[in-house]
Amino acid sequence: MLQNKLHFLSQVADVLTKEVSTSELADEMKIILDKFDGFKDINLYVFDSVTNTMRDCIKSWSIIEDSSDIYKSFETIKGYDFVINSKAYKLPSVISDITLKINSLCMPIVKDAKSFGIMELTFEENTSVNMEFLFLMKIFSSQVSLKLQNIVLNEQSKVNVEFHDSMKNIAKIIETQYELNYIVPIIGEMLDRFITDHLIYVFLKWENEFKLVWPKACNDERIFEALNRLTPETEYILSNNDKIGAFPLLSEEGEIIGCIVARSTLEALSKRDISYLEQLTRQSAITINRANSYSKILQYATIDALTNLNNRRQFELRLWQEIATTKRQNNPLCAMMIDIDFFKKVNDTYGHASGDAVLRGVASIIKSTLRESDIPSRYGGEEFAVLLPYTHIDEAKIVGERLRKAVETTPIKINDEGSEVKTIGITISMGLAEFNKKETGEELFERADKALYEAKESGRNRVCVS
Repeated sequence: MLQNKLHFLSQVADVLTKEVSTSELADEMKIILDKFDGFKDINLYVFDSVTNTMRDCIKSWSIIEDSSDIYKSFETIKGYDFVINSKAYKLPSVISDITLKINSLCMPIVKDAKSFGIMELTFEENTSVNMEFLFLMKIFSSQVSLKLQNIVLNEQSKVNVEFHDSMKNIAKIIETQYELNYIVPIIGEMLDRFITDHLIYVFLKWENEFKLVWPKACNDERIFEALNRLTPETEYILSNNDKIGAFPLLSEEGEIIGCIVARSTLEALSKRDISYLEQLTRQSAITINRANSYSKILQYATIDALTNLNNRRQFELRLWQEIATTKRQNNPLCAMMIDIDFFKKVNDTYGHASGDAVLRGVASIIKSTLRESDIPSRYGGEEFAVLLPYTHIDEAKIVGERLRKAVETTPIKINDEGSEVKTIGITISMGLAEFNKKETGEELFERADKALYEAKESGRNRVCVS
């Protein structure tokens, strides 16, 4: 009998030396425990003191309701060795011949002599166990407690690393990007990836109204009610039983320039979530304020800092000039709108530094492929606009196809988040329109943009004509 106990504890020790997740730990322990008559299953639960919730370690750390039997067992077991069939017990000082009928056996998961979770073993109805088994289970639960402490600590360390990475990445955006309509969605995506249990919304304030910038839609009126309650002195606002949190973005002068909102339909924001969101919001505000400052400086510049093409302001000036020339001299003029296909996937897969490399690479191909008289510009984000003076639509289509093929056949070098340099293939979609003397420059590019939309909807990597 002693040999069987030692063999059991040896198997347990072998598992506990492995690098395993909680679900893998449970699977391994279930295999070992299967040798005991009547055993059915093992469950592991940890109490999160930060969120004040009991969580199922095996099922994605999901929250256990306060009214559940497990939560009641966790409250009952304090000061005891077991909860057997919902009743608490302490082991006697010596092993006796007593046997118990058992359906459920709960044992405390202990840290620093305090319970921080529950391990539950379930059995077939009216399974009998003796005192020797219970003494063995006490040793077993102590071993598992140490392992779970390490796993929980590693999980928290991982979250802290991801948090600092998010802070660093938000700060780095400003190095190459200055347009709010480009950087704010990137910030939204970073926050969304980090705060996984809540939906993230990013609002900017224009003309005293909050405008949703990321994602595309928000239909929860309670969020807008929270936004209307914000003042520059507000640290944050919680509503809907703390399931909605609104964190103001402040300018350097202390005025509200926007807001980051976290929303969940399931659980409240924890103290830890709130702390993380406060810090991420402050970092986002710094980045947005810098972008605003840079944009004021750059509004009088003519070149886009990242691609060395005309910036949007210079493009709009050249458009007005070329249309005036076209009308006066009765020359043809075509407009080209270009979008990099699946650009978001590049950012998500390789990082935003690689996305910048792709933008520079495509801009370089555009410059080298077009004629001297053509006027390429970075329109915003991953979009480019090109004016083709003295060009009819048939000629523009030839130019467009030549450019599309040049991008498709030219590998672009990227650096995958600090790893060695690699090359990837990129394609573009394009819309073309020829100027109609009765329309404005804005209407010309609206038609080119609609043609671009058609190119993207019909499969990408193609040229469509308005």
